[in-house]
Amino acid sequence: MLSRARQQHTRSKFSHPDMLKHAPIEEGRRWPLAADHRSSPPLRGRRFAIQNGGRLLRPGPGPPTSPRQRPSSLPNTTRANAAVVLYALQLYLNQTALGLLRLLGAGKYPPPGMDLSARARRGPRLFQGSPSGAARGSPSAAGENGKELFECPMCHLVCTDYQILQEHVELHLEECNYLEERNLGDLELAQHIQNEEYRQRREAAARQEREDFQKLQRQYGLDGSGGYKKQSLKNMEKEVALGRMTPSEYHKRKADMMESLAFGIDDGKTRTSGITETLCQYYQNECKDIKRIWLSTGVDHFHCSLGDKGWGCGYRNFQMLLSSLLRNSTYKDFLKDHSSVPCIPKIQSLIEDAWKEGFDPQGASHFSSKLQGSKAWIGACEIYSLLTSLRLKCQVIDFHQPTGPSGTHPRLFEWVLNYYSSDKENGAKVVCTSKPPIYLQHQGHSRTIIGIEERKNKSLCLLIFDPGYSSQEMQKLLKGIDGNSLKLLRRFSGSLKHKQYQLVATDGVLSMEEKIVCRQASRVFLAQRIP
Repeated sequence: MLSRARQQHTRSKFSHPDMLKHAPIEEGRRWPLAADHRSSPPLRGRRFAIQNGGRLLRPGPGPPTSPRQRPSSLPNTTRANAAVVLYALQLYLNQTALGLLRLLGAGKYPPPGMDLSARARRGPRLFQGSPSGAARGSPSAAGENGKELFECPMCHLVCTDYQILQEHVELHLEECNYLEERNLGDLELAQHIQNEEYRQRREAAARQEREDFQKLQRQYGLDGSGGYKKQSLKNMEKEVALGRMTPSEYHKRKADMMESLAFGIDDGKTRTSGITETLCQYYQNECKDIKRIWLSTGVDHFHCSLGDKGWGCGYRNFQMLLSSLLRNSTYKDFLKDHSSVPCIPKIQSLIEDAWKEGFDPQGASHFSSKLQGSKAWIGACEIYSLLTSLRLKCQVIDFHQPTGPSGTHPRLFEWVLNYYSSDKENGAKVVCTSKPPIYLQHQGHSRTIIGIEERKNKSLCLLIFDPGYSSQEMQKLLKGIDGNSLKLLRRFSGSLKHKQYQLVATDGVLSMEEKIVCRQASRVFLAQRIP
C-alpha cells in the first residue's frame, strides 16, 4: 500500500486541467492554499509544505473565495496536490539536485553533521517578491506545532516527516529513471538507425564492387561463360537463325572446327598471306614521298573469327608473329615441334605449359593457371612467357607515359626505327629485313607492327596489322595497293595516343642456361621502361 505522499503524488497526475489557472499576484496579500486553487499565486517560486501526514500548510489567512470563481467541484486538497506535482515536474531536470536525490535514495542523505532542521527553521521561501509568509527565522516556518521541517532538495517541498520526504524523493527518482530509460531508448534507436545506414552503405558498396568485378570478368573473359569452341557454336547458330548461314554450311564449318581443335592447328579460314611481299613490290615502284622503308618478311595476317570475337586479338597477333618466325631460318629449327600455326585453344595450352615450367608465376596466379575453356585476354607478359619457354630471346619495352606533345609517343617510333635499321641496309630504299614483327599492346587491344616508313620530311609512320580487320578487307591489298588502301596499315604519331604502350620484340634464340636465367627473372617481372 502506497504511503500518503505517494498516493497524493499519484492522484496529482490526474488532476483537473483547470488547476493550471491562477489569479494574478497581489502584493501584500496572503492566499489560502488549501481553500481554493484559483486564488493561489503562480507555481514558479512557490514552496509548499506537508504537515501531519502530508497535509498542506497555509502561509496565512486570506480573503474568502467567491463561489462564482469555483470552476469545478474537485476537492481542494486534490487540486493543491496537483499544483505541487506540476511544480515538481517543472524543475526535475535540475542536474545538481539529481545527485542529491540519488544519495537520498541510497540512504546517505543527509550526510553526517548536516542538520536539515536548521534550514527548515529558517523558513521556506514562498515566492520571490512576496512580503507574506514566514521570513527566515520565523517560528511559523517550523510548522504549526513547532515540529522540524524537511525540505525536498528538488522541488523545495517541505515535509514534517523525514520518511514522507524520502518517499517523496523516491517518486522524483522514479520519474528521473523513467526519463533516463526513455533517453537511453532514444540513444539505442539512434544507434540502431546509424548502424542500419552503415550496414546498407556497406552492402551497397560490396554489391557495387561485385558488379564491377563481374563486369571486368566478362570483359576479360574470366566469367566462366565458355571458350573458343562454345562461342563458335553459339555464334554459328545465331547466323543460321538470322539466315546468314545455311544449315549445311553450319554443319560443315562445325566439322572443320572440331577437326582443327583435335589437331591443335589453325584452320586457316582467317588467314591472309602474301601482303608483306606485295608491299615490297609497291614501295619499289611507288611512294616518291618515302625516303626509306623497313619491312618484316613473311608475315601472315590473322583476324578474329566467330569463336574469339571480342577477346582473341592477343592470340591472333601471336599467330602473325609465329607465321613470320616459321619462315625465318634463325628460328625455324627451334620451332620444329610447332611447324604449323596453332589454333587458339592450343595457344592457351602452350601458355599454361609455360606457367607450369615456372614462367611468370604472378601472371599464372592472376589467371588461376587456367586459360583453356575461357575467353581470357592475354597481353605482353603472356606472349613473353610463351616465346621464352620456346627458347626465343625477347624483351618487353614499356612506354608507360607519353613522350611527346598532345599525348603522343615519338620515342616509341624511334625505338621501332632503331630495331629495324640495325640490319645491314646497303643504302636500299626498301629493306626487307630478317627482323620478326613486333607485338604492340595497349589498353583493350593489341596489334602487330610489320614495318616502318621514314618519309622525306623526316616523319615516321608505322605499318601495322590489326586483327580487327577481316580477310575481305586485307585481301584488297593483294589486288592492288594505293595510298587509300594503305590507310588500313599506316599509323602516324598522332594516331597512337593511348597513355601506355608495351612492345614485345624477338631478337635471337636462347641456350638452355639462358632459358633458366630468364625463367628465374620472370618471377619478378620487369620490363624495360622508356623513358
